[in-house]
Amino acid sequence: MIIGPRQVGKTTILLQLHKELKKQKETALYFSLDNKEILTSLNTHPEQIFNFIPPLNKNKKTYLFIDEIQYLNDPSNFLKYIYDMYYKDLKLIVSGSSSFYIDKKFKDSLSGRKRIFSLASLSFPEFVHFKGKGELSEFINKGNLPKIYKLELDKLMHEYLLYGSYPELILEPSIEGKKEILKELATSYIKKDIIDANLRSPEMYYKILQLLANQVSSLFNTNSISNTLKLPNKTIETYIYTMLKSFHIAKITPFYNNFTKEIKKMPKIYFLDLGLRNYFVNNFEPIALRKDKGELFENFVFRRFYDNYDELDIQFWQTQKKHEVDFIIQQQKAYEIKYSDKQFQLSKYKYFTQKYPYIDLKLIHYNNVNEINI
Repeated sequence: MIIGPRQVGKTTILLQLHKELKKQKETALYFSLDNKEILTSLNTHPEQIFNFIPPLNKNKKTYLFIDEIQYLNDPSNFLKYIYDMYYKDLKLIVSGSSSFYIDKKFKDSLSGRKRIFSLASLSFPEFVHFKGKGELSEFINKGNLPKIYKLELDKLMHEYLLYGSYPELILEPSIEGKKEILKELATSYIKKDIIDANLRSPEMYYKILQLLANQVSSLFNTNSISNTLKLPNKTIETYIYTMLKSFHIAKITPFYNNFTKEIKKMPKIYFLDLGLRNYFVNNFEPIALRKDKGELFENFVFRRFYDNYDELDIQFWQTQKKHEVDFIIQQQKAYEIKYSDKQFQLSKYKYFTQKYPYIDLKLIHYNNVNEINI
């Protein structure tokens, strides 16, 4: 099962895998549940699948690729039935546009029957490779970046910081074209998530996204947003849940060790794509000229951690007296994020280093972010 936000390439991957299997003379079929005839038929009974595929061969496995599995009324029942009845002869590879659908519609966990692969927009090394600079990507965050590559990587990072990493957008050469694609992603495709989640007010959903985009790296407080928008807390929580499950944002929790003055509950929220974040703050200025350069750069570093670690392994530390460290990774490594190394003074983190002497604290800044081994 491949899940992820819309427009990141799930269909492309299914089609590439399908094509590769066909080259190997395997029996492989692909169809999308955007096809209403197929969807209607499968919703009547899982066995209806055999109206659209050839008879199974007991001596050779059939590979069946199904795109947009979440459109089924009961996808978990369909997959469970097909797996239990035909797992020896039929291999299913399916995609879903967001884990929101998977979470809400999958009434059975499919324990022991499934493997889930989460596909995000491109990581920075993938972005570099996608831009035709694959020879550079192998040096990123390995601690041995040749100086001759640094300038070129900085230029690519600047584009990634401003416009994000959706594949279609990366292939678009013009700035105005990139902005138009982001507008389409932010309106048409996010609106599909809103509609499919049966949320009552798309306008409020977008207002919350705008508020979050302007509060990246800050503590998230449901009450504050509720007061600002005059909405019940429960409504805010429902909308945030949809944003998380649709891969628009990610949430990290505080790290603490039962010291009474440490923050233990309020999370922080980051965007999973920097281009969408910039769209919602309506700012595509170069990072060096921006008032929010620190927040944007911190979101970039978060995304780097997100691509390398389990989300639960990424935390932050903060006390009620505003002592803080931006990221704690696997409760073993600590990172403070500054746009410039001149903003960092180790003495300010004495409280943390005394409380947690076993956690190594490092600085990540704009000029070493591609070099430091994370």
